[in-house]
Amino acid sequence: MSVSTITETTQYLTFKLASELFALDISKVREVLDFTTVTKVPQTPDFMRGVINLRGSVVPVVDMKLKFGMSMTEKTVNTCIIIVEVTIDNETTILGALADSVQEVIDIEAEQIQPAPKIGTRLRTDFIKGMGKHNDQFIMILDINKVFSVDELATLQDSTGPA
Repeated sequence: MSVSTITETTQYLTFKLASELFALDISKVREVLDFTTVTKVPQTPDFMRGVINLRGSVVPVVDMKLKFGMSMTEKTVNTCIIIVEVTIDNETTILGALADSVQEVIDIEAEQIQPAPKIGTRLRTDFIKGMGKHNDQFIMILDINKVFSVDELATLQDSTGPA
């Protein structure tokens, strides 16, 4: 097989927020937890639901629906917390992303991903790595490192103390 025939296939964890399907590069996902008790931290942004104890570590939990301007995530039997690694300025932060449900791990080849749509200059779409398609459904592939700004991550880190 020649090098030109090798395509780069990446695995993604797909999850739902309301009726929309999103995906994260599996290399950024540490684990998926059932929804558990989240301790609210005062004076944090609305999208930060609080913190959880993950094997002795304090991990901030972010409501992805609130982060994206949707309604607050309601607890259901499928609600889960996706534990992800976010890297900004060579510093890795562990956080929990609250999702309505996790779907599956899928392979998406590079040529199946289209660039994120450009929606004028006022709306941020830089956190969308691209749009994939799986079983005739569009999937928004997130760049988890760009979902949160440096300032937001600093707020999350401050609320949990030294990492």
